[in-house]
Amino acid sequence: MPISRRNFLALSGAAAGASALPRIAFAQSGQGSQTYWPADRALPIFPQAHHLDAADLTSLTGDEQGLLVSLQGIVNRKEPRLYFYWGTDPTTQNWLSLIKIPYTTSTDPWSLFHRYIQEADGAIVFDPNVPDTINLATTLAGMKNAVVATADLAATYGLRIIEDFRGKFTDKFGVYNYALSNVWPKTTKRMVTAIGPSNTQEVSGVNWTTLLEVTAPVTDASNKAAYTADLSSFLSTSSTVYVKFQDAYSNTGWGPSVSQVTVTADGTTIASFQPGTSAETPYLFENGSSQLASGGWRFADNTEYFIYKFTAPAGTKQLVLTVTMWNQYFVTATSTQPSYQVVNPLFRDYIVANSAPVFWLDPDVTEEATLMGQILATFEPDTAYLGWFPNGDEMPGVTLCGQNSTYVVAADVFYNGSALSGVRAPIRQSQKPVKPPTKVENKIYISFTMVEGDNIQYNQHRMLMMWEDATRGQVPLGWSISVLLRDIAPAMLSYYQETATANDLLVAGPSGAGYTYPAVWPSSTLPKYMRQSGEYMQATGMQTLFAYDRNGSTDLTITTALVDLYRQNIPGLQGIVYNYESASTISLIDGLPVAQLLGVNDLSSGETQLAAIASSWDSSAPLFVAAGLESWNMMPADAVSLANAMGSDFELLRPDAWFALAKQALGKS
Repeated sequence: MPISRRNFLALSGAAAGASALPRIAFAQSGQGSQTYWPADRALPIFPQAHHLDAADLTSLTGDEQGLLVSLQGIVNRKEPRLYFYWGTDPTTQNWLSLIKIPYTTSTDPWSLFHRYIQEADGAIVFDPNVPDTINLATTLAGMKNAVVATADLAATYGLRIIEDFRGKFTDKFGVYNYALSNVWPKTTKRMVTAIGPSNTQEVSGVNWTTLLEVTAPVTDASNKAAYTADLSSFLSTSSTVYVKFQDAYSNTGWGPSVSQVTVTADGTTIASFQPGTSAETPYLFENGSSQLASGGWRFADNTEYFIYKFTAPAGTKQLVLTVTMWNQYFVTATSTQPSYQVVNPLFRDYIVANSAPVFWLDPDVTEEATLMGQILATFEPDTAYLGWFPNGDEMPGVTLCGQNSTYVVAADVFYNGSALSGVRAPIRQSQKPVKPPTKVENKIYISFTMVEGDNIQYNQHRMLMMWEDATRGQVPLGWSISVLLRDIAPAMLSYYQETATANDLLVAGPSGAGYTYPAVWPSSTLPKYMRQSGEYMQATGMQTLFAYDRNGSTDLTITTALVDLYRQNIPGLQGIVYNYESASTISLIDGLPVAQLLGVNDLSSGETQLAAIASSWDSSAPLFVAAGLESWNMMPADAVSLANAMGSDFELLRPDAWFALAKQALGKS
């Protein structure tokens, strides 16, 4: 897919019962824990929830939210009772009603804190100057039945400090190497998580002084040069200077590109680095959603930005910045700290509840990728990696995980996992049947499938918004969805099953049990992932599959060997759609129809693509086209509009009916 599959931003602004399976104890330190983990389940099974106490955390600071959400994990692993939401996110509030469990809403979240805090044994204190200690504190909070807190919050609420990480580490490498050697060996080897430790809280009223600025639009790198700025004037108020890089023309998308940064203090180099390397890490104060280019530079388009922090040695008289950059740069500086880090609370309850290892390392930065590979190698094959990747580095991240027999579940903006895991609901093992046409005619047969389904936070947020579109059900439409909702949110999956129309088909999201690129897996471990995918698809009534196969950013054509692995492990598999390309092709591989998806990014381009398909079709034989609709840009109403724009040559079918007819046609050709 030419664009990143995952563009979701946190909406919060913050920051039938379990199958009758043999019970296997899941080690927890919490007294009276009933969480258990069957050997054939991807994720643990939580105790049954009977009633939820809910509260809106919007008004709290990020650190306060982190305190309550970590308490939620401690409480809910014994019996789910706490459910937190943010008023800026209507979907999470809506699920509280849709999951059909009694609940009481409190207007004061601190009343719930005081009601339940006795279930925790104390606090793990993190170091605000090293945000990754928040992740270390999170795992230890689960292991020691504690909450995650700042020292001030622990003092305010009289919490016993069990462990204090202030001053113990200088950077993320120290944190995660310590965890790898001393903490994670004592935790589960069947789950690994990855979320950003903190969110940025801006300081109001900061004055920025302009250092460098283009005087006219530049979009061709013709102004690439080494630029110099004197930072000495800022030393009169502080030894630390913050330098911010922004787009001078924020509506055009050609912001500053920076490939080298050097800072000298009285002629001595105190910082020299290339963006995207470990040498940059000590100085990158905020990445501001900026991005790294494969050529070795950092860029910030439109409203993106990044800030570097430089501290001069005592007594420095002259501080000079030299930066190699190009395009539409706008560089400013201040001696006032422009922001500070607060706990990122999202998904942290689930991590605490499971005492799970959690880190935040960039697979596109060599030194971080090396450590990340060492960490992943310690887990059992077919482990779920729940979370995401820094800077949205999806493709190298999914590739690195796959090379270590780990599949990805995008979950870093998933709310209330520790509560939803315990809400029982019936899961159907079949879907509403639909009959394909009785004979194949000379037509263009087309199917639509909404992509992104492996992403459980998409299932929780964006998909619900789309599902509630009044036009849903008017035309046949496939909906990719995570089969792992069976474990982490069975009531959510049940809701989608129960409210689906005859035109809606739930399709297993890429590439089965979780998002991965099968081609990069070791051949010895891939069959286990395939078996698990088959078991979960059978248990959730899904017989069609959307898959990706890549190596890094290179899309791969699906092989016969891979198709046969899917076919052998997924009984009743009706067909596979794969990747997200500029054209759709279909073939019959060992009797199974397999189609490359035509990527449709929006309504306008979709109408153009369908018109081009119609004009190039010679009508001498039926044509089969599988289209993937970009879920972040399109709604069911757009699918209806595309269907209405089709001429009489087209027939739109639900994906399963489309596969059945395609198999019939290809079998005769």
